[in-house]
This record gives sequence, structure tokens and C-alpha cells, in this order.
Amino acid sequence: MDVQTTTQDPAPIAARRRWLGLVAVMTAMVLNLLDATIVTVAAPSIRDDLGGSASTLQWVTAIYTLALAAGLLSGGRLGDMFGRRRMLLIGLAGFIGASLICAAAWSPESLIAARAVQGLSGAMLVPQVFGLIRDLFPPSEIGKAFGALGPVIGLSTVAGPIVAGLLIDADVLGLGWRSVFLLNLPLGLAALALGAVTLPKRVAPSGGRLDHLGALISGAAMVLLTFPLVEGREHGWGAGHLLAIAASVALFVVFVLDQRRRAARGAARLVEFSVFTRRSYSAGVAFVVLFFGAIVGFSLTISLALQLGWGFDATGASLVMGAWAVGSFLGSGFGAVAVKRLGRRIIHVGLSAMIAALAVMVIVFCGVLGPTVGAPLLLALGVYGVGMGMVFVPLFDIIMGEIADHEVGSAAGMLESIQQLAASLGVAALGTVFLATAGAAPTAATSLEGVRIVTVIALALTAAAFCLGFLLPRRARQGQEPTELASEPPADAGGSRTQDLLTAAH
Repeated sequence: MDVQTTTQDPAPIAARRRWLGLVAVMTAMVLNLLDATIVTVAAPSIRDDLGGSASTLQWVTAIYTLALAAGLLSGGRLGDMFGRRRMLLIGLAGFIGASLICAAAWSPESLIAARAVQGLSGAMLVPQVFGLIRDLFPPSEIGKAFGALGPVIGLSTVAGPIVAGLLIDADVLGLGWRSVFLLNLPLGLAALALGAVTLPKRVAPSGGRLDHLGALISGAAMVLLTFPLVEGREHGWGAGHLLAIAASVALFVVFVLDQRRRAARGAARLVEFSVFTRRSYSAGVAFVVLFFGAIVGFSLTISLALQLGWGFDATGASLVMGAWAVGSFLGSGFGAVAVKRLGRRIIHVGLSAMIAALAVMVIVFCGVLGPTVGAPLLLALGVYGVGMGMVFVPLFDIIMGEIADHEVGSAAGMLESIQQLAASLGVAALGTVFLATAGAAPTAATSLEGVRIVTVIALALTAAAFCLGFLLPRRARQGQEPTELASEPPADAGGSRTQDLLTAAH
């Protein structure tokens, strides 16, 4: 993936226009953030209204991150070719249109298809954000811009699940869960109008081409891997599901071979596989798969158990999950401050807190500490969020610590795509474990058993990530801004997606 070089306008952008442009960029990020966190809380209400099987709950969440993962490898390149402003605005327009279709969905299939379009639209706008901020602000003010961005995203993270629960239970005009998608319309239209007026039209033709074949192969491989994990449980793991997994592996191999062939010819390609020659980056990729797969799958499971098995309404479930979100916000702030002094050790501090919290939750779900949902669970969720936030902030820059300058664009884009794929796989795998245990109509008892098993799995995955952490670079990559494409945390990560947006602090 080529790294874009931008030309400078003859005159600096006026101060008022710069900050209005930042508002447009922040609103686009908040839009993407709210959509993902809101859907986690809304999924049970969606199925109650539209019907569908148990796997519908997983697809409504997983399809967004899957489409985002498939599109991100090309999203940054499209910004290089056609301009970041143009691609951000196109992505916003697509996101708004898809949100309208989501709100008007007449079947589970129509909603899932619209969610896929949302994910692809997000893949067009997300990679442009940090580059546009660099285009808007001179070096002396970039720190202030990122300093303003972080708290806005963090506060939106905390508010997202709560707003979702309130909207659904308020049932304004009888819209129910549909109002969570309609909320995107005023935000998206405001960002679109403001961005069209304030964002700079800087385009530096890259002279390259988009690797359409690579994008198609990688996307197909991701879909073929995720589909059987979601659908296999309900359909008895037939030969077709196993063949899909085998075909996915084969397509990933074809993708790698094709990218290497293109590199040897000097042709356009999506990724630079030379980054995998560094043990730290390869270990980082494995870490990302374990870490994000665990937190996103665990997040969905807790939300499902609260609403389907334990009788919580959407507002009640969002308030319980709010403990996780608040903890993550606080942990992100601490991680941003501590990473300079601790380096890689902050990752292990955060993971230790997560492991301890998960162990407490296992005890809670075994019935040792009284009611399932009580003070011990809320405290454990808060501590889990704090630990997760500590990991979020420095993770991508630490993984990128030994990457050469000319490989940064490709390495960051690939890491972000793998992160989103891991989120989809976490929803598919851990969601399937929960539903297989709790059943299609979960009771309080079966939900408790299912969430207990998932918590043990999440504990094991987090412990494995702790071990892999020792292979990561000791220090984060040094630079003036956060790693460009490592800016967007996975959807539904416990209601928190603040990750690298707070890295302005370091």
C-alpha cells in the first residue's frame, strides 16, 4: 500500500475553517462509533421484531466488521488515488444511505445486507481521518487537534450503549430499535455538509492502480471463513461448511502468492509481506487476533445473556455494559500517560487486570458471590474495561515499533483489517458457543451456563495474548502522530472504541 504524499495549499487554511473541518471529521468518527455500539444492545430487539434464527443476532454484528475488514485494505489506497476528502464524503454518503435502509429493513436479510454496505462505507471513510487532520492543521497545532479528538470519541463511547437502550425503550413514534439507525441521519448529514465546505481538496496523484483482484480474493476468503462459524451450529456442520473453511484457507494462500508475485513485478498490491519477516509484527498480528476476538465475542455474549436470559430491557443492559465502557475510557487515559514510561509493560499491566476481572466473573457465574448481576459483576466489568483501555492506547504503535518507514502504510492497513476480521471471528465463534449452550430460547439457567463457558474461553485467550506480549517491541514506534490506519477499534468492543484516538497523549 502506497503512502500518500500531499501537496500544500498556497496559503494556510484559516483557523476557523480548520476547526470546523475537525468537527466534520470527528462527527464522521462518532457516527461510525455509535452505530457499532448501539447495534450490540439493539440486536435482541431487532430479532424480536424481524424474526430470524439465532445466527441473526451474530450476523447483525459480525457483518459490519467483516465488511469493514474486507474494505480497509483498499480504503486507504482509494484515498491516495482520488483524494481523502472525496473518499470521506463518499463514505459518509454511503453510510447515511445504508443507515436509512437499516431503519426501514423489512427482513433480517435486508438489514444484514444494509449493514454490509455500512461496513464498506466505513472502510472508505475511516482511513482518511488522520490524513485529513494532517492536511487541515500545521505541525504546531496537530497535537491540539488530536487532543480534542480523543475526549470526544471517548465520551461518545461511554454514551453509545446508554443512548441505545434509552432510544429502544422510549419507542419514540413506535420506531423502537429503528430509531438507533435514524440517529445516524442528522449526524451524517451534518458531517457531510460541513465536510464539503471545510475539508481541503488536496490530491496528489499516486500514479498507481488499485489491486482489484487482491481485494476480491481477500474479501472472499474472509467471508468463507466467517460464514460457516456463524451458520454451522444451526445447520449441523454439514460438508458445505467444512468445504467453505477449506476454500477460505486456499484463497488466503492464493492471496499471499498473488501479492508476492505483484511485489516481484513492482505492480500495485494491497500489502507488503516483508513486514512478516519481523517476529515482533508477526507476534503482534497473532496478539490482535486473540485479543480482539476475545473482547468482541465476550461483549456480545454478555449483552445477549442480559437481555435474552436474565430479563433485562435494553436500557438496563446498556447500563450494565456502561460499567465496562466507563472503565475502558478511564483505562485509555491512564494508558496514554503511562506508555512513555512503561512501554510494552503497560500491555501486561492491562492484560493482568483483564485476567483478574475475568477470573472474578467466572466465580460470579458459578454462583459463589450471590446474584449473577450485582456489585461484584459490575466491579469486574469496570476493571476489565480499565485493563482493556490500557492495552488499546499503545497497542498498535508498539506492534509497529520495528517497522521501517516505507512499510508503515501497508503494515498499519493490514493490521487494522486483521483487527476487524478478528472481531468478526470473535462474534462468530464465541457467539456460537453461547447460543449452542443457551439454546435458541435461552433461560436464566442456560444463559448462565453459556456465559460461564464463554468467560473461561475469553480468559484462556487473554492469557495466551499475555504470553505473546513478550514478543512485542519494548517501545512504541516514535512519530509525530498516531499510526494512521490503526485508528479505528473494532465494533462492539465492550462499548469502547477509543484505542488509538487517544494516542495524541504520547
